[in-house]
Amino acid sequence: MSTFRKAIAASLSFALAGTALASPALAQGRSDAVAPSLTLKAAKSQHRAVTFAAAPAQMAGTLVLPLTGEADLATRASALSDAERDAIARALKAAEFDYKGQGSLSLRGIGGWDRIHVVSTGTDMSPAAIQKLGVMAGRALMKDKGPLTVMAGGLPAEAVAELATGMGIGEYRSDLYQAKARDAAAMAGTVVVGDTAGAARALYEGRGKALVEAMAFARDLSNEPANVIYPESFVERTRAAFAGVPGVSIEALDVPAMERLGMGSILGSGRGSARPPRMLIVRYTGRGASSAGPVVLAGKGITFDSGGISIKNSGGMGDMKFDMSGAASVVGAVLALSKSRAPVDVVAIAALSENMPDGNAVRPADVLQAMNGKTIEIISTDAEGRLVLADAVAYADAKLNPAAIVDMATLTGSIVTALGDDYAGMFSRHDPLATQLLQAGEASGDDLWRMPLHASYADDTKSTIADIKNSGASGAGAGAGAHFIGAFVKPETPWAHIDIAGMAWGGASDVKAAGSTGYGVRLLEAFVRNFQPVPKIAAAD
Repeated sequence: MSTFRKAIAASLSFALAGTALASPALAQGRSDAVAPSLTLKAAKSQHRAVTFAAAPAQMAGTLVLPLTGEADLATRASALSDAERDAIARALKAAEFDYKGQGSLSLRGIGGWDRIHVVSTGTDMSPAAIQKLGVMAGRALMKDKGPLTVMAGGLPAEAVAELATGMGIGEYRSDLYQAKARDAAAMAGTVVVGDTAGAARALYEGRGKALVEAMAFARDLSNEPANVIYPESFVERTRAAFAGVPGVSIEALDVPAMERLGMGSILGSGRGSARPPRMLIVRYTGRGASSAGPVVLAGKGITFDSGGISIKNSGGMGDMKFDMSGAASVVGAVLALSKSRAPVDVVAIAALSENMPDGNAVRPADVLQAMNGKTIEIISTDAEGRLVLADAVAYADAKLNPAAIVDMATLTGSIVTALGDDYAGMFSRHDPLATQLLQAGEASGDDLWRMPLHASYADDTKSTIADIKNSGASGAGAGAGAHFIGAFVKPETPWAHIDIAGMAWGGASDVKAAGSTGYGVRLLEAFVRNFQPVPKIAAAD
């Protein structure tokens, strides 16, 4: 072999080991000089304290009155005076209030109430529908700082708990750095009144309250700018959120640890950033959990995505602070499960990296090697989410003996073209696993649509120099991306990929504040809580 050919071979070998001259270790060295702002701190968030009672504590402030039909007014609002009920009935009739849909009507000047907010439960009384009704009420009453009373008599305890949970989720605010917009005065509490108060309290405190906290945690992480949340600070926020929660262990793999494991794919993705990657592993094992192995939830955690050398257009690039929403949601789901003491064995893996262009950045045509030994030809450095997930799922498969792996990512624009903001796209080789995820989506309100994993995607991602390339040639970009991630999971391991690019963030509406939606937290919490083992059988081609 000539001296030149020997030099080329040595260079390629060095790069495949994940320790090329443009190594993340250099980025690690530089990162000590890059610290978060010591003065930039989000304004303190506010949430109403929730209590449950058989009778109203006071007849003042804001009243929430859920009604299924006109007859409910006499029973559910029995604590009101005849004059108050008559005034409400006249107003509803004059407004031609529709009890069939999830509508609302706010009334003022009745009795001693500042506002009476009437909401229609509609005909759908499913947990997801009732929780959504609560979210809408919570959003609508954000500016009401006084005491809030919910009259829910006659509703089942499950519905009352879901209503309270939804109201807590709806109170979330994303104006993190508008300190003046967040009133310094604390919001008064919420009293939920009904004949099932004790049972509703147990359900809310056993699950709903943890969901409210986990949703806020995940949304805060996603809404924070990239100068505040980056791989290392994401880890710090997670440790703080789980502090004192029993059954939880947390490990954060730094650059040397990932180098020892051969994680050249995630390390390559972060080479251009002064902030080094991290692989965060959060495990919760609840009392009574199955011994079949953990359910692993792997999340794409690109804390900012400039596109790298394949740089994005400047328009809308700021939204790429949300490119770590998958990681935020998988950790949020485990936070909800652990705080509610669910009897499950679950692991969240947040594959954290920042995709930036500089002299050390990975380039198109470079070759990387993932933990499982597969080599990857880089076609586009903007297809970086699948790189970090390749090592995440390979680690889960090799080290954790998983009962199933589900990865979640803001992966492709093509899934938005296909499904808009109505569904996340779900891909799986294992029908029983896919069925459970679809059921969890329906139960939680985080809707999924199953997409195909066509055999042609393997041809689309073939490389002439490596085992696989990170961007397919066909128009089925979401499918090619899913196939790529699945290539790093053993065929027999139950695995699914969820592309949430169309669901993770958006403008303000009657069900959410501007920014992060927290999509996936409730979906994955419901999925893991109700998970049934899936046979480890390789799917037929």
